[in-house]
Amino acid sequence: MTSLAPATTAPTRFAQDLDRNDAPARAGGAVNGAPRLILRLEAAAVMACSLAAYARMGEGWLLFAVLFLVPDLSMLGYLGGRKLGAASYNAAHSYLIPVALGVAGLVLARPLLVGIALIWAAHIGFDRLLGYGLKYQTAFGHTHLSGRGEKRTRRAEPSGQ
Repeated sequence: MTSLAPATTAPTRFAQDLDRNDAPARAGGAVNGAPRLILRLEAAAVMACSLAAYARMGEGWLLFAVLFLVPDLSMLGYLGGRKLGAASYNAAHSYLIPVALGVAGLVLARPLLVGIALIWAAHIGFDRLLGYGLKYQTAFGHTHLSGRGEKRTRRAEPSGQ
């Protein structure tokens, strides 16, 4: 008995759109679609919680203003090349060091360390909210949240559609 449905070997238009918009970039490793939105919303939550905790601590907003962009000094690593630049940027834009600093501040009862950790976490959250993620060595703008630095190739549309 033969099936009445036509056999198709080419992906449907819907499947092509899902592949193009929702799947991770094959060559670039950038997150796209709904997962990217979720990561950016998580970053907004980290930033908001960091700001709220910092405000509750009462450390002072001058310190916040002075230190907020300090993690971006890590971009100076790019003066030594893409490999060193990506490594230094990623070290300063990972939550690992601010969390360790915050825990140390709590354990040692040093509120200034906790405040600095919260400022640092707020900065990372802000960057990620804007779409600036951890860097790949391929190009300055090539991050896990955007493939801005990669060479884009246009995928050919299947014929007949």
